[in-house]
Amino acid sequence: MTTILRRKPVTALLAGGLLAATLTACGGGDSSSTVSGKTATTAATTGAAANPAPAMEPPTTQAVAGKPFGAACAAVPKDGAGSFQGMAADPVATAASNNPLLSTLVTAVKTAGLVDTLNSAKNITVFAPTNDAFAKLPKADLDAVLADKEKLTKILTYHVVPQRLAPAALAGAHKTLETHDVTVTGTTPDFTANGVAKVLCGDVTTANATVYIVDTVLMPAS
Repeated sequence: MTTILRRKPVTALLAGGLLAATLTACGGGDSSSTVSGKTATTAATTGAAANPAPAMEPPTTQAVAGKPFGAACAAVPKDGAGSFQGMAADPVATAASNNPLLSTLVTAVKTAGLVDTLNSAKNITVFAPTNDAFAKLPKADLDAVLADKEKLTKILTYHVVPQRLAPAALAGAHKTLETHDVTVTGTTPDFTANGVAKVLCGDVTTANATVYIVDTVLMPAS
């Protein structure tokens, strides 16, 4: 009888120990995992709040400084010497000679003997009439101008301002190499010179000039 009574407590003790160990192993592991998970989540949330992702900038349609603007810019070659990148490497008269939009202007500049003058000038702005701009002139008048070097020089130098004009500084009256002012109105991308010559492609950079391609030949005061 005594032996039986002693064995029962031992068995109960062992059973209790096994149950406790099982509960500890199961319950303790889940608790640790849960706490760790909560801690990691909290840390991640805190980190995200402390270091929020940068806000995305909305797209803009405004002209970028130093980047050509205007509908006619699409007609400029995409690569080669006549492209925007190619023209940026050459002085203005040379750059114009590589641009198919400006072949008549280049002929006029050569006829007037102004190639070296324009290429050697420092930091100028050129209003460059397109071939179509010259075609607006009656052929007889154009031929007469091309035959009169003095008058041709006067007209061409009226298209040159002796300083670089960025789009932000373009509006206003500017004294030209010819000495009379050219007056520009409007804002980017819609500028007009002397009320008649619209800028078709503006802020074109060459090695020594900023060019605004226009749709009309400018005429200085007599």
